[in-house]
Amino acid sequence: MTKEELIAFEDEIAALFNTGKIRAPVHLYSGNEEQIIAAFKPIRAQDWVFCSWRSHYQCLLKGVPKDLVRSEIVAGRSISLCFADHRIYSSAIVTGVLPIAVGTAMSVKRRNDDSKVYCFMGDMTAETGMAYECIKYSRNHRLPIHFIVEDNEKSVCTDTREAWNQPQLTYENKNDEYVSYYRYTTKYPHAGAGVRVQF
Repeated sequence: MTKEELIAFEDEIAALFNTGKIRAPVHLYSGNEEQIIAAFKPIRAQDWVFCSWRSHYQCLLKGVPKDLVRSEIVAGRSISLCFADHRIYSSAIVTGVLPIAVGTAMSVKRRNDDSKVYCFMGDMTAETGMAYECIKYSRNHRLPIHFIVEDNEKSVCTDTREAWNQPQLTYENKNDEYVSYYRYTTKYPHAGAGVRVQF
């Protein structure tokens, strides 16, 4: 899927939300298309992807049909998109998928399976104890997993750096075998599309 196709999809979802056709919360991407396309280059069909409530782009890039993603969002499941056939799962619970992703990576290693786990998280999630423990455990046990930190400079309505009194985040500009980091600016608020309602 191209950058232009991703943008067009989110703009369509934003319009549906702002006109009241989507009655549940949505968390939209914008401004990170090139970075997330690059992050998906090594991800194969047999690999597992875990992400948070902002997962439209991941689902599309993992190969979930656009019409299916749209119908799930319109049905009110934007923040918990899960498609078992495509091995992609998301959760609205902060840090909720992290230990599940690590457990999946443990299973992959034990079964000597030809797959890898990719776990996306936001900038505030990356600063939590859960993230630290999951990343440390994965490193120390050499699990087949990679964490991607997506810094959109928002954590609900709180600035992550200000909240932690930390001008540079823990994984900022420290890409390695287990963690990748990128920062971007989005045109959308944390939730909603800026017109109808802000959750």
